Amino acid sequence: MGRYNYLLAIGGAAAIFGAVGSYTHDVPVSLFDDHVITRLIFGIIGVTALRQSGGPEVTGPQRWNIPFASFILAIELVTLAHAEGTRAWGFYAATLAFWLLAWRAVDVVLAEQAPRGRAKLLSDLAVPMIFGFTLIVLWEVLARGLQIPMVILPAPSAILGKLFTSLPILGADFLQTVQGILAGYVIGCGAGILVAILIDRVPFLQRGLLPLGNLVSALPIVGVAPIMVMWFGFDWQSKAAVVVIMTFFPQLVNTVAGLTAAGAMERDLMKTYAASYGQTLFALRLPSALPFIFNGLKINSTLALIGAIVAEFFGTPIVGMGFRINTEVGRMNIDMVWATIVVAALCGSLFYGILAFIEKRITFWHASYRQGA
Repeated sequence: MGRYNYLLAIGGAAAIFGAVGSYTHDVPVSLFDDHVITRLIFGIIGVTALRQSGGPEVTGPQRWNIPFASFILAIELVTLAHAEGTRAWGFYAATLAFWLLAWRAVDVVLAEQAPRGRAKLLSDLAVPMIFGFTLIVLWEVLARGLQIPMVILPAPSAILGKLFTSLPILGADFLQTVQGILAGYVIGCGAGILVAILIDRVPFLQRGLLPLGNLVSALPIVGVAPIMVMWFGFDWQSKAAVVVIMTFFPQLVNTVAGLTAAGAMERDLMKTYAASYGQTLFALRLPSALPFIFNGLKINSTLALIGAIVAEFFGTPIVGMGFRINTEVGRMNIDMVWATIVVAALCGSLFYGILAFIEKRITFWHASYRQGA
């Protein structure tokens, strides 16, 4: 029996235990209680998983039975988690079944990887979406089922509710923080690229500027942020200054490395054409450095977000994502803190995704994209 069949066997057995077990300690076990439909669903899923685990690999439309079953399990588990009472062993057996069957569902999707085109894009997105959905369901089920206090770990449903009820506040915080992020990101990354070209043109500067840049990048942000607030004030300008400090050195190092990426044969060819330094730079060396430059830009997309939010802890108008997190923690409104974190995570992911999309369109000629085509 292979690993996949073991997953199905254990998951099916756990689903059957969930079908016959008690869901709350204060309610006796009965197959004909208020959860009779849920028990029937768990039983059918358990039997289906056990049957598939004992035979050869399922093909055709039936291979989607387990992904569909894990989705139904998720719905039933979330419903049970919101019920009154302390959870019992039947509830946790069903939770184990969901986790194992969701694991098997990921394997099914991975086996369906398309070679190229839009189908490949969809299949590439399906795996992280299923994985993220599984984590959120387990978080919701365990947070509700274990009755974890809201100040320790709010359930995703509570966070989502707070997110929608606080959209005006979170929107204003987002706009305030993004001002500092974008300004600092453009200045920091742009300065890193320009200084890298200067270092490449005047090699002796590499011995002086790179160690200095390394020193600046090693400065603790919690020490730099208050100084920037005193220098540039409480508005977005001080946050932009912190972002510049955080993004300059990574962009500098990546660009310097990229400018040396052009092959010796290509450089010799440019010399045979009597190309000047500027012509070689723009026709050969900068295009060859683009993958390195985009690596720096993508790294800095997250560093800029972190830097701006942390800087807002040390002085800001009464708006901003860092200000919101700092304030709501003091008020013990942890659901609002998590809602702000969700907005920040979505912002960072979107920023990174846009850069990755632009990189793929501009550097389509690079070996990493041609090999995956």
